Amino acid sequence: MQRGIALAALIAVSACVSGGGPDGSGDSAPAFAVLPAPKPLRSNAAMATDILDLAFELESGREIPRLTRFEGPIRLRLAGEVPASLPADLARLLGRLRTEAGIEIRPTEDAGAEIVIEAVPSNQLQRAAPGAACFTVPEVKSWAAYALAGYRAPDWASLASRRQVTVFLPSDATAQEARSCLHEELAQALGPLNDLYRLPDSVFNDDDMETVLTGFDILALRALNAPELHSGMGRAEVAARLPAILARLNPSGGAGGAASVQEDGNWRQDIETALSPANSPIARIDAAARANRASQRFAAGDPRAGFGPYVYGRQLMNHDPDEARRQLEAAARAYGLSRLTEVQSAHVAVQLARLDLATGDPATARDRTRSARPIAVAHDDAALYAELALVEAEALDRLGEAAAADTLRLDSLPAARYGLGPDTIIGQMRRGLAALGPAKEN
Repeated sequence: MQRGIALAALIAVSACVSGGGPDGSGDSAPAFAVLPAPKPLRSNAAMATDILDLAFELESGREIPRLTRFEGPIRLRLAGEVPASLPADLARLLGRLRTEAGIEIRPTEDAGAEIVIEAVPSNQLQRAAPGAACFTVPEVKSWAAYALAGYRAPDWASLASRRQVTVFLPSDATAQEARSCLHEELAQALGPLNDLYRLPDSVFNDDDMETVLTGFDILALRALNAPELHSGMGRAEVAARLPAILARLNPSGGAGGAASVQEDGNWRQDIETALSPANSPIARIDAAARANRASQRFAAGDPRAGFGPYVYGRQLMNHDPDEARRQLEAAARAYGLSRLTEVQSAHVAVQLARLDLATGDPATARDRTRSARPIAVAHDDAALYAELALVEAEALDRLGEAAAADTLRLDSLPAARYGLGPDTIIGQMRRGLAALGPAKEN
């Protein structure tokens, strides 16, 4: 479907700045130890509920009448202004899809490939789909053909099966943003068409906290592409077969039932209003405040309970730092209730650490960021890791540990170039952190 840019712009330094260039190449991902995704920490019954809602609804809430998927081997071709980092990231992803998800998918240069990944300048993407960093369309073979058709494509709900899908992603984004688009959009080309804010550990969530396919995502893809299913099956047919499929694929998930689902209601609309840069600052803050109040009705462990105060706190950081801290601390408490939301907790930690710097408490900023960096590594999130490292380095400078600060900046530079952009952008971020709060002591 489409990956939003609003939160990416809120969290990252630059969602649409090229990672290449003479002052810092973002061509290679940092050398994080990437292991196969762990199995999802939920029951198979809960998995089945989530998979059905992902596969049989669109983000608009419209129901999809039948399952669609590719039937048979899949060939994939790169096209357009391909970023230098993309081929290596694609090779790693295709390897995971084959070995972890059991999907027969291979790269090709054949013009008849079933899936095309085409890189297009972000300003052109915005003309076709305002507010989306990247998106996926069926029955379209190229950007030129899509533009010629007036940016129209067949409705996903009208398809009988999937024969041709094209993913459009930005050619001028950071390396990590291009990779995040690749993971989510290719996964949706192969399986779910919906995004659910209630999912704590999935790329199929518009909070954009997870940047690569998780154990939940892999299992959902394996289930939807299982031989027991085929295109054309209705929701009830798939629901009847999912328990046996999941029992075969994930025998450790047999215990436990599925909790009742709390619907987003107006919360989702308020979150999207708060995150849209097209809205005025006052409108965004007001919408974030409403979403924050509504977040209190979600059950403990539901990621929406933390996302509301997180978004509200982020909106307030330049307007009311004291209230921003209270909201971010509320988000930290909500996210801290579940192991499934540890990466969300790390995102909160880096913002609280910024406030620590602004109020003259570099020791707390250092401790927060140092504790959160391993989480960023575990989730293969170079942008988050780099931001944590830069905040920690600034804290070390203020504590009189200049040598340690310089070492940390140097060691984290590959992650910063891949996740945040070229050295000019990293330098801007360093200067912004240095300007926070009290001046350094000599």
